Amino acid sequence: MLNDESQDLFDIRRLALLLEVVEQGSITAAADLMMYTPSAVSQQLRKLEQEVGQPLLTRRSRGVVPTEAGQVLAGHARKIVWQMQAARSDLGQIAGLKRGSLTVGTFPTLAGSFLPIVIRTFKKRYPAINLSLRSARFDELVADLQSGATGLCLLWDYPWNPFRDDSIRVTEVFRESTVILVARSHPLADREQVSMAELRNESWIVRAEAHPVVEVLQRSAHDTGFEPKIAFLANDYQEAQAMVSVGMGVAMVPKTAVALQHPDVKVLSLGAAAPLRRVLLAQREDKVYAPAEVAFHSTLLEIARERAGDYL
Repeated sequence: MLNDESQDLFDIRRLALLLEVVEQGSITAAADLMMYTPSAVSQQLRKLEQEVGQPLLTRRSRGVVPTEAGQVLAGHARKIVWQMQAARSDLGQIAGLKRGSLTVGTFPTLAGSFLPIVIRTFKKRYPAINLSLRSARFDELVADLQSGATGLCLLWDYPWNPFRDDSIRVTEVFRESTVILVARSHPLADREQVSMAELRNESWIVRAEAHPVVEVLQRSAHDTGFEPKIAFLANDYQEAQAMVSVGMGVAMVPKTAVALQHPDVKVLSLGAAAPLRRVLLAQREDKVYAPAEVAFHSTLLEIARERAGDYL
């Protein structure tokens, strides 16, 4: 019978030695394969017999044969050794990121500007990872993350409404400035910087469907003492730029929205008064992060550090 302590004392290496001896029928042959001396193998097997509390091998003139207990333990050892080999293989593949998949949630302005730079680097480094993206609105991004549809996602917030959710961990990727778009024929187009006070009489091109940038415009205008006059509701930023380019109005947009700039549009800074938004990488707080997620996280922050000044 096993003693009370022996159940916690089995050493996987000794089990592997027992298995090899049983399969080879010889301590010497097993020692050669395992790169031990025969005396070292014998010593380890004696310790295993002490742990088990009964003989495991019967010595004969031509090798050894397992006892009934030895046969039983060797059968279990075979399963354990195979499982450990499979574990090493799986861990080795993961450590080298030789396989895996990752789904990342994102939003349109980032997907059209900063994110492709990250993806290019990530795919070059980890070509075997199956990377997919889901572009959605803020609430959908959070819901996808919480449900596990995405492994991580990119979000944003502003100082007056910081993102807080105890179930989600966020890391700031970078901060980006809000800029003003005017037509190249606009009287202010020869300027590099403008103030909101100078824009109080302008008509505004804004995003439709209560887009977050509308609140940014309204707050900036109200702080300056005027109500913005809305001239056009655009479905996306390319449409907004097109309307600005023909003089329908001016627009306020996050800087990543003009990564692809219309040739007839001029981008003006608001200087220190420009509203800043944080771009955030979000992950669930309660999960163990997969290696592909860790690799993407690292690559994303590396690229963000390299391009920190591009969006201010």
